[in-house]
Amino acid sequence: MNSNKKTPRFLGAAFLLQAVASLVSGLISPASSLIVSDNIIETMTNIANNALQMRASIVLDMITAIGIVMLGSLLFVTLKKQNGKIALVALGLYLIEAAILAVSRIPAFALLLVSQESVIAGHPAHLQTLGNLFYESQSFGIELHMLPFALGATMFYYLFFKSGFIPRVLSLLGLVAAPLALIGTLFGLLGYNVPLVVFLPNLPFELGVGLWLMVKGIRDGSETK
Repeated sequence: MNSNKKTPRFLGAAFLLQAVASLVSGLISPASSLIVSDNIIETMTNIANNALQMRASIVLDMITAIGIVMLGSLLFVTLKKQNGKIALVALGLYLIEAAILAVSRIPAFALLLVSQESVIAGHPAHLQTLGNLFYESQSFGIELHMLPFALGATMFYYLFFKSGFIPRVLSLLGLVAAPLALIGTLFGLLGYNVPLVVFLPNLPFELGVGLWLMVKGIRDGSETK
């Protein structure tokens, strides 16, 4: 067991922060209310008229990126004794995930500025083209960042299962949720429409393991057998 009693609590808090930030970000995401499929003019008009929502979504995604770095680092510290190489690779994947998410917010902010200018100018063709480019770029970044997450999470959750630090049922939920997200992400990147339900199991896992670690900490693997 990790001798540092505070680390599991910090890890639990990081899981909860990640879950809540992702949930809130998803609820206020422009995709949930502002994006009109195959109509860049209406999309840009909606974004320009709801600038605060767009900015809030960008800020929350940046907070999420910071949370990913914190979560990955704490997972590495907690699980590295189970298998240092796997834990290090998983940490690297989490850092890549955070970087992709953060970088993807640059075209999102550019989309906001171009949308506002386009509304004022009456949506000229060149601004529509720019807006579509920024929209597609930020959307691809959001989708792509799930790939290193799903790979890294599968590795970390395997180490959780191996360690016995949390109940087996929680570990198994993670080992179902992360590979399912990986499959969904791969299909999405190949151009298929993937239902949101494929990614939802990650939320109860993150909330469940976060609450467990905050309340119970980690326990000896023999206690879970």
